[in-house]
Amino acid sequence: MAFKEISPEDFNESPFRLIGKEWLLVASETDGKANAMTASWGGLGILWGKPVAYIFIRPQRYTKEFVDKSHKVTLSVFDEDRRKMMSYFGTVSGRDEDKIAKSGLTAKHEDGRITFDEARVTMEGRVLYAQPLGKEYFLDKEADEKWYQGDYHTMYVVEIEKLLVRA
Repeated sequence: MAFKEISPEDFNESPFRLIGKEWLLVASETDGKANAMTASWGGLGILWGKPVAYIFIRPQRYTKEFVDKSHKVTLSVFDEDRRKMMSYFGTVSGRDEDKIAKSGLTAKHEDGRITFDEARVTMEGRVLYAQPLGKEYFLDKEADEKWYQGDYHTMYVVEIEKLLVRA
């Protein structure tokens, strides 16, 4: 699949639809191994003068180990015909099987990052900041009660170093 690089300022898709409805495939690799997971929480914006994505990963997710070790991540978006595959990445652990191989995706490895030929959007980035969420920081206690029972995500701020769209 052919891709073209665009600047984040020229990216005109709704982050609300992109992340909340279409979902992201968060992927990272280290020590010759890779893993990926589905994410439907996050955001895009500017922080510290840089284009960034905000992603959230629970401590028990296998992908978190890769992100924490490599500090490199790709965020990929796929067409709707890949919805079943995206659900698979969100429900099966990479500790139990090689999800990437089993998914049928065509993986490319470059500069310590993994990308997929089938994606329609790929953001390549590096982690700038990681912070575990905590009960003491919730001003909206209902959100804490609804979404957490002490099982808090880590929030990552990821600088978008390269943004690729299907040509």
